[in-house]
Amino acid sequence: MPCELCDQPGGETLWRDSCCRVVQVDDPDYPGVCRVVWNAHVAEMTDLPPDDQAHLMAVVFAAEAAVRQAMAPDKVNLASLGNVTPHMHWHVIPRFRNDRHFPLPVWGPPQRTALIARTGADAIRERLIFLLGEGAV
Repeated sequence: MPCELCDQPGGETLWRDSCCRVVQVDDPDYPGVCRVVWNAHVAEMTDLPPDDQAHLMAVVFAAEAAVRQAMAPDKVNLASLGNVTPHMHWHVIPRFRNDRHFPLPVWGPPQRTALIARTGADAIRERLIFLLGEGAV
């Protein structure tokens, strides 16, 4: 069965190593949204050995820190869903009180039309490199 995250990067690659990658998703309503994608096709966190689980979560936490430092959101949502794409990945979603869905989840009904200042991928990439090292982008 084809897998979107096996066949494509899933966004603009900001950082990667041999195990996983951090990509920024092109979403005009949610600038700065990143995904941390495990490179090998696994569906669940418990499919990974404990050392790989710890590595993946360290990258998720670094991505959250990078997004917070680059964008100063009011809140950050972390989510691992994978119902549509059963390939291990985490969403890192900066949230602002004036975003389209706040305080509801980004997948909920819109609450307003919102324009949020755009932050380029470069600022997030720089913070990731500072937190995780150069990687292999």
